[in-house]
Amino acid sequence: MATRLPHRWMLVLLLFQLRLLQPCLAATPPVITTNAVTSLPGFSGPLPFSLETGYVELDDDGIRFFYYFIQSERSPEDDPVLLWLTGGPGCSALSGLVYEVGPLAFDFHGYRGGLPTLLYRRDSWTQVSNIIFVDSPAGTGFTYDPTDNKLIPSDTIVVRQLHIFLETWFDEHPMFLSNPLYIAGDSYSGMIIPSLTIEIAKGIESGDQRLCNLKGYIAGNPLTELARFDGNSKFPYLQRMGFIPDELYKVAFESCGGKYNSPLNALCAKSVQSIHNLIKDLNAMHILEPRCDTYPSLIIRKAASKDRRKRLLQSPVSSICRNATYVLADLWANDEAVRESLGIHKGTVPSWRRHAHFPYIQDINSTVEYHLSLITKGYRAMVYSGDHDSEISLIGTQAWIRYLNLSITDDWRPWYVDDQVAGYTTTYSGNLTYATVKGAGHTAPEYMPRECLAMIDRWLSGEPL
Repeated sequence: MATRLPHRWMLVLLLFQLRLLQPCLAATPPVITTNAVTSLPGFSGPLPFSLETGYVELDDDGIRFFYYFIQSERSPEDDPVLLWLTGGPGCSALSGLVYEVGPLAFDFHGYRGGLPTLLYRRDSWTQVSNIIFVDSPAGTGFTYDPTDNKLIPSDTIVVRQLHIFLETWFDEHPMFLSNPLYIAGDSYSGMIIPSLTIEIAKGIESGDQRLCNLKGYIAGNPLTELARFDGNSKFPYLQRMGFIPDELYKVAFESCGGKYNSPLNALCAKSVQSIHNLIKDLNAMHILEPRCDTYPSLIIRKAASKDRRKRLLQSPVSSICRNATYVLADLWANDEAVRESLGIHKGTVPSWRRHAHFPYIQDINSTVEYHLSLITKGYRAMVYSGDHDSEISLIGTQAWIRYLNLSITDDWRPWYVDDQVAGYTTTYSGNLTYATVKGAGHTAPEYMPRECLAMIDRWLSGEPL
């Protein structure tokens, strides 16, 4: 039989228990934490734009998604909000920020060791839009999972998590709820962008008004469906570009039936192997640039010499390995002073990597139907291809766009920047714009930033390219 305490002692015991619990309750992190950043190690003087970093804790998983938010440098209260998803999976948002569409870039030309120097880049998409750069999924960049039971991420899990992230972020930033919202990114994010966009659209249709200003999406060199389109587009692309002789390609096409990933017979397998032997030393990301290791430390040391530095990256086609520039991101993001300025939780990410590798389940095989559904619903879509990318070539992208069977509203034509052809474009019924970026590789803004800024500025403004 349990002993009953007098009421007075029950009250004392309750107060004692609450006191014991108080430190634990106080230590519980909020759903979102924000950090205003006015200066960064490696950048001279105060930042000429508004930068916020922070974490969003996902309620169900406990995972902390890290983000960088840069306000538009033109009119943040009116300009669109872009959620930028860097490819991968596992490629950090910082890569998109400093190498693609953000207002910062590393001074690789002047690098001589130590902490890399950051420069202000005027060809940033933040000239015309607010951008949220988010590290996703857990294990990417500074995003981390504090639980012992590690959740293996997948496409569908990432879509759900990003949906929660966006709703939570806008709850903390209600001043941006009235801005047009676009889901944007490139490469592998082609699997996530339309999937997330359609989930948000479904939420709006069911009465969730938190993200009701969703206007559409932007996808650059996007992976869309490997089996039917993207995976079989490399050979025809390289044949058109003159890397594969017509006779060999004809044998491969006829014996393989246009499907090269799983050879159907001996002749198909032999011709596919012959083609692989011809192209194995090409840089798939940009067919005119040299192919090299991911982190060529020897090259970065050589590039620091005066003669090599003069020739480096003076045009969209690099004279040495472009991958050498990625080393600077690792050096910078792993510096303690940098981490402190960004507000990184101590002890959470021992070693930051631009592209992390971890178990990941690819459970969305195609987003073609998602594109069609969104376009049919009236959402705007911008799809673009760097025309020197063979990894996810324009051949495959144009093939799945044709599969949508949309009527053409503006015929194929050149588009211009400063009276020079910057690429080619066409538009389709349902507000789909497709464009190529002349001279660009796999992540087009990295190679042709000025042209890509002009492209996205016109499109966001509703103007023809």
